[in-house]
Amino acid sequence: MRILFIGCVQSSYILLDKLLEVHADIAGVITKSQSAFHSDFKDLAPLCEEKGIKYQYVKNVNDEESIRFIRKIHADVGFCFGWSQLIQKNIIDEFPKGMIGFHPAELPYNRGRHPIVWALALGLKNTASTFFKIDKNADTGDILLQRSIKISYEDDANTLYSKIMEVAREQVEELVRGLECDSLVTKRQSSNKGNAWRKRGIDDGKIDFRMSGRSIYNLVRSLTRPYPGAHIEFDGREYKVWKVCEIERDGFENIEPGKIIEVYQDGSFDVKTGDNVIRVLECDAIDIKKGEYFLP
Repeated sequence: MRILFIGCVQSSYILLDKLLEVHADIAGVITKSQSAFHSDFKDLAPLCEEKGIKYQYVKNVNDEESIRFIRKIHADVGFCFGWSQLIQKNIIDEFPKGMIGFHPAELPYNRGRHPIVWALALGLKNTASTFFKIDKNADTGDILLQRSIKISYEDDANTLYSKIMEVAREQVEELVRGLECDSLVTKRQSSNKGNAWRKRGIDDGKIDFRMSGRSIYNLVRSLTRPYPGAHIEFDGREYKVWKVCEIERDGFENIEPGKIIEVYQDGSFDVKTGDNVIRVLECDAIDIKKGEYFLP
C-alpha cells in the first residue's frame, strides 16, 4: 500500500519515523521548508533524504504543484498528520483509499484549533488520540481509531504532547495494517454532538491576576514549551512565563489581585490572584519588588 505523507510539525516527524520503522511504503512526502505559523515546526526533508524518499516543498497543499507531485506518486492513500490547511476534495479524490488525518482530541468533541493547548487551559481530565477519514470539513470525517488519554494535574504541554504521541505511534502501525487488509471498522461522527475550538490569539495567553490561581496554572502549563508561552505585562513590557504553582496561603483575603507578595533570591515570586496566591517559578528576567502590582 503506497502512502503519500503530508506534514510539517514535530508530531508529523514522529509518526513518519514510526511508519518507516514498521516498513510502511512511503511513496512521497509533502512538507514545508519553513513556517512562522507552527511553534513546533519540523522540516521533514532531511529524514526523506536520509531514507531516499521523494519529497516536495509547498506553501499550500492545494496548489497545482502539490497536485502534480501527488499524481506522479500514484499513492493508494494519503496521510495528513500535522498540517494547518484544509484539504480540498479534488486532492482527496486522488487517493483510492482516501485521506487519513490525525487529531489529538476525543472527536467529535474538541475539533478545531490548538487541541492540546485548549485541553490544558480548560483543565480537562481526558483527551484522546484519533485517526479519522478526512472530508471537506475540519475534523468531521469517520473515526478509524481512537484511544482515550488521561490528563493529570502535573501534565503540561510538553508531557501531554509526549503522552499523546506515544499512543499515536502505536496506533499508526495498527492503522497501516488495518488499511492493508480492509479490517478497520469506521464510526461516523454525529452532526448533533461535539464542538469546535476557535483559533487562539496573543491575548489568550495573557495572565490577568484577577483570574483564579487554578486558571492561571492551567494557562501557563498549556502554553509552556514547545508552545510560545503565557505572558505577563509589567511596566509596558511583556514577559514570558513558563512555570508556576498554586500556593495555599491564609491571611491574604484582603489583598488585591496582582499585588506582589514576596520576591525570592532565586528569582521566583508570589502574586495574589483572584482567589489565592500563585508562585511564578520560571519566567523571563524581570525587575520587580515586593508590594508592586501587575495591573490588568
